[in-house]
Amino acid sequence: MAEGIMSKAATMEIPINSNGDTGTQPEDDSLEQDLQQVMVSGPNLNETSIVSGGYGGPAGGIIPTSSIKGPAIRFNPEYLDRRRGPAPAPGGPNHNPCSATEEVSRGVAVEKLDSVKKWGINTYKCTKQMFSERFGRGSRTVDLELEAQIDVLRDTKSKYENILRLATALTSHFQSMVQTQQALGDTFTDLSQKSPELQDEFGYNAETQKLLCKNGESLLGAINFFVSSVDTLVNKTMEDTLMTIKHYENARLEFDAYRSDLEELSLGPRDSGAVVRMEMAQHDYQVHRDKYERLRSDVTIKLKFLEENKVKVMHKQLLLFHNAISAYFAGNQQQLEQTLVQFNVKLKPPGSDKPSWLEEQ
Repeated sequence: MAEGIMSKAATMEIPINSNGDTGTQPEDDSLEQDLQQVMVSGPNLNETSIVSGGYGGPAGGIIPTSSIKGPAIRFNPEYLDRRRGPAPAPGGPNHNPCSATEEVSRGVAVEKLDSVKKWGINTYKCTKQMFSERFGRGSRTVDLELEAQIDVLRDTKSKYENILRLATALTSHFQSMVQTQQALGDTFTDLSQKSPELQDEFGYNAETQKLLCKNGESLLGAINFFVSSVDTLVNKTMEDTLMTIKHYENARLEFDAYRSDLEELSLGPRDSGAVVRMEMAQHDYQVHRDKYERLRSDVTIKLKFLEENKVKVMHKQLLLFHNAISAYFAGNQQQLEQTLVQFNVKLKPPGSDKPSWLEEQ
């Protein structure tokens, strides 16, 4: 019986997979038992009689079990520990120091995905509503009084921009004339010193050009003040109101898009899924309606204050422009200076527009 067991152990095959590991068993315990049985029953390579018996021993090559004094290969339990993987972390089997960071990152990604999804749905609905209105198939909410005020503002802004362009061109041309008068006066002064026979004539003309140049600089100061004030009114005050109007028009389009969506759902079947969609559509409709009404109120208030500010600013600037132009071309230097004082116009000192010698280096 011992020889039968030994024969069975000697002829037992241990399956090897493609990775060189022992054949897979349902449980590691069964594998460990098989390995122990094979290793215990194996020959002792240190016994010379057994080694030689493999070549010249008894017939059949069977080694008697009485000659085996102990296993030649001892079982190493660390082998199975390495196959089972690394030991769990000290904090417990589910402890992971990166889990908190991963959870935060996953939450941010989900939030961004939801934001993109909502943006896509909103863009689709608004684009659909816009094309429906353009081709006459969809209805739009219209505030006739507010729409008329917005059209007047856009037309007024366009006309004020034209005034701004013309006043800026006048400033440029007049600046060139003043510079020419300045150069001409300097030339007359030089010739009055070098031409004794025409000293008085050159001197009179030099004084006249210098006086015209001084008055021209005063007029330039008034025109520049006018241009600066109109530029602020057009490109800041009016532009700010038009930006609010743009937000209002976008809110109006969104409101009509979700209103149309709610109306379509109300005409459909009333199953359980439709009821849920109706509730969501009603919620979205109310949110965009509140936003639309809030922006409409903002636009109404801004248009009112803009009109009051426009009248106040332009009343002052048009009066300044008229008085300064009239005093200059009438040759009334005293009235021109009084106009600058009346409207608190500060003249720049001569040469302030030129870069300093440090800036030129």
